[in-house]
Amino acid sequence: MLGRVRTAVAQLVGGLGPTPGAQRPRDSPAPPPAPPGPSACRGPPAGGGGFSRPAFLQLSSEELQRADDHAGRAVQSPRETRRRLPWSTGYAEVINAGKSQHNEDQACCEVVVVDRRCSPRCNPAPKECTGEAEGGRKDLCFHYWGLFDGHAGSGAAVMASKLLHLHICDQLRDLVDILQDSSPAPLCLQSDSRALPAERNRAPLTQADVELPNDALPRFHLEKAVSHESLVIGAIENAFKRMDEQIERERTTRLVAGGCCALAVVYLLGKVYVANAGDSRAIIIRNGEIIPMSREFTPETERQRLQFLGFLRPELLGNEFTHLEFPRRIQHKELGKKMLYRDQNMDGWAYKRIEEDDLKFPLIYGEGKKARVMATIGVTRGLGDHDLKVYNSDIHIKPFLSCVPEVRVYDLTQYEHCPDDVLVLGTDGLWDVTNDREVADVVTEVLMGYEPNDPCRYTVAAYELVLRSRGVLKERGWRLANDKLGSGDDISVFVVPLGGPGNYT
Repeated sequence: MLGRVRTAVAQLVGGLGPTPGAQRPRDSPAPPPAPPGPSACRGPPAGGGGFSRPAFLQLSSEELQRADDHAGRAVQSPRETRRRLPWSTGYAEVINAGKSQHNEDQACCEVVVVDRRCSPRCNPAPKECTGEAEGGRKDLCFHYWGLFDGHAGSGAAVMASKLLHLHICDQLRDLVDILQDSSPAPLCLQSDSRALPAERNRAPLTQADVELPNDALPRFHLEKAVSHESLVIGAIENAFKRMDEQIERERTTRLVAGGCCALAVVYLLGKVYVANAGDSRAIIIRNGEIIPMSREFTPETERQRLQFLGFLRPELLGNEFTHLEFPRRIQHKELGKKMLYRDQNMDGWAYKRIEEDDLKFPLIYGEGKKARVMATIGVTRGLGDHDLKVYNSDIHIKPFLSCVPEVRVYDLTQYEHCPDDVLVLGTDGLWDVTNDREVADVVTEVLMGYEPNDPCRYTVAAYELVLRSRGVLKERGWRLANDKLGSGDDISVFVVPLGGPGNYT
């Protein structure tokens, strides 16, 4: 079991203030507060559940009541008198229109210092983000943003929002020296979790070093080159798995209910890593161009993976479901007829003769936002859901749900970014009613109204995205400007500037 973490707050990181004389629209939120300092990581601690709002909002009890009001649905964002988020990040959120008791979205924005893993005799003190370890070797520091869309309770989302970045930190501790060395990654680590320089740079074995048959030498020396980027991706993937395992271990003692989709972003050594497990999404808006940085994981997008698991392990279907997909439910009178179907190996459709087993309920049923796994859940990746079962049965759904994210990488050093280039992260409450182009247009419109060095511009952009996706309350419910139905879901949005104030070198 992973040890408890000891966190420390280092020197506060400064940021840009409002531009003198800059005008702010009357109804826009106040400029974001000054950023918090970086946290140091020793290893993920025991977690906890329970309802809360993101700590960086610093809501008073009165503000918390307003944030929890389903009728008014007031948009929340960081206030002027409080500390600004790292990297001049903009954030805004709003509660749902009554679909759940509380806002089940959670968010996290941190700067994390990664100390190299030490032997049991070593107990180093926390370092600042720009600090150096013994011998002049620098520790790593990464920026982190996370959105967690909870379902069936907020416990898993709350726990993941507090701990996932610490799991990522813990997974990176073995890589502190490796990632800062231009040499190829070592295949094995020494007992003190670091590869010795001599070992990392040692030349491959020659024929004189070992006696092998001539035809075996090429196979013996064959090594796969592993990039530093792949090491970071692997660390993030493992962190998601460790987070899911911790939720499983502590779900009873910590009263962690339900599960959550997880969208996490790590900025490390000039690259942005976007890890997604669920139906939240991220896009980059660069010089008017839209670059998708994630995709949704739903029963439709992961149909073949789910069907293949049902085919390999039919016992998971509980003799109640079939892994085959049909255009609609089959009726008993259609036995023996030929009907369209597709299995785990097919992109297209074909005809098969209907048998008794085909009368079972399909593993994947419905389409679009109404598609469900085992008629129960509409997302196929995320954290938690360890106790989720098919209604009125003992069939567990968790085996079909993956906690492993898809990680996409964007190299900030390859482009010269302007202050209007941003990364937008949003839970599905945003994307259900607003497409990529509409999001980009709103962000561009807002940013054009502010000076490039005014840090509040990104909070206003996030605020406007949430406000316009929520809509206005009318007699027929929440409505958008075009009178279409607005989002009744929880909405959470980060707007992260790519043009600064980060250090891209």
